[in-house]
Amino acid sequence: MLLRQRPDRPRAAVLLLHGGQETSLRPARPWQLAALRMGPFLRAVSGALPGDDVLLARARYRVRGWNGERADAVRDTHRALDELAELAGPVPTVLLGHSMGGRAALRAAGHPQVRGVVALAPWWPPGEPVEQTAGRHIVCLHGDQDRVTSPTDSADCVRRARTTATRTGMALIGGGDHGMLRRHRLWHATAAALVAHLLDPTGTPDPLPEESYGTADFPVL
Repeated sequence: MLLRQRPDRPRAAVLLLHGGQETSLRPARPWQLAALRMGPFLRAVSGALPGDDVLLARARYRVRGWNGERADAVRDTHRALDELAELAGPVPTVLLGHSMGGRAALRAAGHPQVRGVVALAPWWPPGEPVEQTAGRHIVCLHGDQDRVTSPTDSADCVRRARTTATRTGMALIGGGDHGMLRRHRLWHATAAALVAHLLDPTGTPDPLPEESYGTADFPVL
């Protein structure tokens, strides 16, 4: 785990999870594009939080791939959450994950530290388990022009999670791609506002329209 902001008495925590590959045992490095892509989100989250009492960290993967049933990114996410618990105590934590990191975040949602998940263009294959989301908030942003991961699969996962999660929602980024380069300001600002809202639902407004949490088609931003 890489700490980016460590207050003396954190009231909450945010853990960022970057993307990766379906299969690879090559060592993960912080200078990979997938890891660097999360830098602007880290800065956006820091700027969106009302104070400086939230611990910010990035998960550190051992290898680049998911690797089938090994689900290496999930193991690393659980390890990072355990480290957060040791550092900060049982504070509410939001997972912010992109692509493979979004899948790891969803799988790790049942960890006792986790309050909610904000998934960015997640890799959620058909049939991805959702039982672990019980009592959590799950929100997804997905570009409608993504050609790497499927907005349709994400929408299906969000709908299935409604049977267990406290609240689930989704919005599409109009013209958004998998790398979150097109309309990047909207990606950064919306994701950061969602994290801030999940940590302080009464004091920070939800950036998504109410229909994001409905049963019809999800809105396009």
